[in-house]
Amino acid sequence: MLDTRFLDALASAAPTPGGGGAAALMGATGAALVAMVCHLSLGKKGHEADEPELRRLLDEAEALRAKLQRMVAEDACAFERLMSAYRLPKATAEEQAYRGAAIQNGLRAATLAPLACARAAADAVRLARRAAALGHRQVISDVGVAALAAAAALRSAALNVQINVPALKDRAFADHALTEVAALVDECGGVAEAVHGRVKSMLA
Repeated sequence: MLDTRFLDALASAAPTPGGGGAAALMGATGAALVAMVCHLSLGKKGHEADEPELRRLLDEAEALRAKLQRMVAEDACAFERLMSAYRLPKATAEEQAYRGAAIQNGLRAATLAPLACARAAADAVRLARRAAALGHRQVISDVGVAALAAAAALRSAALNVQINVPALKDRAFADHALTEVAALVDECGGVAEAVHGRVKSMLA
């Protein structure tokens, strides 16, 4: 069942896919697990009153999974754009100016891609928190895995923001990106740990 093409590419000497794509895949995994928990909780005895919310959660989780899956390719495209900028000629002053602007545009795109992934991964953590309150007990461990996978995706995406911002000349944009990912990591790290703690207490 497992299609190893992405992992084979990840393990290769090619620069893409890389950590940004892996972060998006981890986030998509978290969202997919939330969807699975919803599917396996619908129709179960004791969850009749939760069905409307479970169906809403399922729809949100599936939409988020699709969004994060697209981000795997989007991250690679942003990185390749930046690498193309670095390869531009720089023999003349005009070429240097054009190359410098292209690099800055590439760095911005390479920052925006993981920043968007971090936001989406944070949403996946929040969905896992809702699933923890609604999911059937027999699949509650999957809720914990969803929360931890999404939190790992968020922290991983944050690293990919942090590696690009030092070279950005637009310091207002750079500082805003750093502040945003730090706030997301702080908020959702706590949420993921709370979900993990709740799951562990239910398994005891």
